[in-house]
This record gives sequence, C-alpha cells and structure tokens, in this order.
Amino acid sequence: MENSQLCKLFIGGLNVQTTEAGLREYFEAYGTLTDCVVVLNPQTKRSRCFGFVTYSAVEEADAAMAASPHAVDGNVVELKRAVSREDSARPGAHAKVKKLFVGGLKGDLGENDLVEHFSQFGPVEKAEIISNKQSGKKRGFGFVYFQNHDAADKAAVVKFHPIQGHRVEVKKAVPREDIQAGGGGSSRSSWGGRGRGRGGGQHQSSYGPMKSGGAGGGGGGSWGPRSNSGPYRGGYGGGGYGGGSF
Repeated sequence: MENSQLCKLFIGGLNVQTTEAGLREYFEAYGTLTDCVVVLNPQTKRSRCFGFVTYSAVEEADAAMAASPHAVDGNVVELKRAVSREDSARPGAHAKVKKLFVGGLKGDLGENDLVEHFSQFGPVEKAEIISNKQSGKKRGFGFVYFQNHDAADKAAVVKFHPIQGHRVEVKKAVPREDIQAGGGGSSRSSWGGRGRGRGGGQHQSSYGPMKSGGAGGGGGGSWGPRSNSGPYRGGYGGGGYGGGSF
C-alpha cells in the first residue's frame, strides 16, 4: 500500500494569518514532515487559506487524519488526502464518497477478494460485483463500500490495484445527483477557487449514460452506477485549487 501520495494531506480553511512555520509546528505533533506549504495568491502574496503537509510515512498521515477535527490558529480546518496534479482533473477525484467503482474485474474474482484487498485501506462494509440480470454473467465491474471517507480516499489515490494476479482500476463512484448539482462532490469551496463543472449532458434512461464537457478547469467523465448497463460518464470541473491537488 506504500504510496508517497498517501503521505500528503490537503489542509483547507486556514486562518489567513497562519504561516508555513505555524502550520508545520502544529502538524509535526503527528510525525516528521518532509514538506509544508501555505499556498499564496501570486498577485497579493496573501494566503489563499489552504495548504499541504507531507509526512515521512503513511502511518503519520493516518494519525493526523484520525485526530480530526483540527483547529489551527483558531480555525477548524479540513483535512483530506491530497490529489496529485496529474490526477486532479480525473472525474470525481475530489468528491467526498465512501463508495468506489472497481473496473476490469475478471471472472475468477469474487466479492470476498475485493473485501480482503481493500480492507488494507480501512474498514470495508461490503463489496458487490455486478452481474447481468438476465444471464447472471458478471459484467466486469463492481463497487466497494467503505465505512469512512478517508479509507475511500486512500484507496482511490492508488489508480490501479493488483488483486489475485489481475490489474483492476479504481475510481470514486460519484452520485448522479452530485454530478448534476455541481460536478464532482466538493469541487467548490469557500477557500481556494470555485470550480463550477456542470454535467450538461442528458440521461438516456434512469441510469443511462450521461456525457458532457464539464466546464471549470477539468472536463471528463465520472464513474457511477448504472443498474444493469455499466458505468456512466458525466462532466466534472475542478477549478481553483483543484479541491486538494498540488
């Protein structure tokens, strides 16, 4: 599970007066920091009220997450796993979900295999592999349900997972209503920029495909459930700070 991106945390809602030194001093209580940054507005040089801390080990980042909520210089701040710049435009990359879409599943993989594998990231409620209702044949994808958001975030940071000798792909399963409402869950925030991705496509059925261009800084498709027809795609925009990417 070791992945350097898992060591990096996004810190949102910072006091405008919080400095990198102050941020470092606070979060060093949970482990050794290899990097710490408060993001500034390039024109005004004032804090954009968010930043990032990177720990030397995943366990230290886990400890900081587990100790939430945190108050720094009087402000209660939001912590979540930072999304890499490369992945920040991926559909639903910044959504706050407990459910992951898992694609590329081979016929010999079972739901217990998914539960066993993904439990390394945190407690799993259940896993399901979708089958054709008429034939009963597995459709090659499924879903994993975690008990908390951070476990889902950790698993989603690792784009491809090896399970029983097979390489499967993981994406956040973004609820359809979130795509329709604003494009990818928590892409908008009171700190850092305002991404307004809009899923402007149309459904072909209740769970049919939805395609759109997604305005706001990152376009593309979001994975989500289609009861018996596979995943759908929807627009996603991640403007501003990218909802936690750096």
